[in-house]
Amino acid sequence: MKGLSALAKFLGIYGDFKDLIKAHGLKWSSGNTDDLIISRLTKAAETQDVIKWIIKVKKRLTKLEVLLDFILASGLRYEESVKAYNLIIELVKKGKLNSYYNEKTETLEHFRFKNLFIRRTKKAFVSFVPKQLTEKVGKKSKLTCTQINKPIQRSGFKLRFSDVREYFATYMTKCLTRPDIDFLQGRVSANVFMRNYFNPALISDLRERVFKGLEKLNT
Repeated sequence: MKGLSALAKFLGIYGDFKDLIKAHGLKWSSGNTDDLIISRLTKAAETQDVIKWIIKVKKRLTKLEVLLDFILASGLRYEESVKAYNLIIELVKKGKLNSYYNEKTETLEHFRFKNLFIRRTKKAFVSFVPKQLTEKVGKKSKLTCTQINKPIQRSGFKLRFSDVREYFATYMTKCLTRPDIDFLQGRVSANVFMRNYFNPALISDLRERVFKGLEKLNT
């Protein structure tokens, strides 16, 4: 991070570098555990404002409305959300959405596209997304991160995608356990996934609890 910071300053793009750090949730240091807890507590009020941020951005930039709903509902990392969003659009055009979206369980099965979603340290196995939202995504056009970030910044808003993901995790504790949330947000290994989650019965139960939370989470 220090090396990248120095390079960004040398190239005159330090502002963009800071925006990327914020958008992707990068951290300079894990820090002391007590300090982290204190930081979380002091940040609580700001995090609660994330829904207001989503509503304002959606109102100003209607082109991004469905994307923002999708990012919030999936709980994925920003880049993963954009990949999933674009993949849905691509497969709908090809008439092959069923190779990714399991309509019966209303599940995006990321694990079927390992090259996109299963990486060494960051993994996304499945996301439970209502059919209605998936259909809305399928009617849209693909977007790049630049096409998303620049209009938001030009409109005077900060990039808060990492806060959206954090809000999903915090809010969903009302309906899900911590292991459930870690699983949905890709903080488990492939072995843990196959051993504890890849079971139709368990997936169905998890889906029901996720959708219960999403009903109240929607903006």
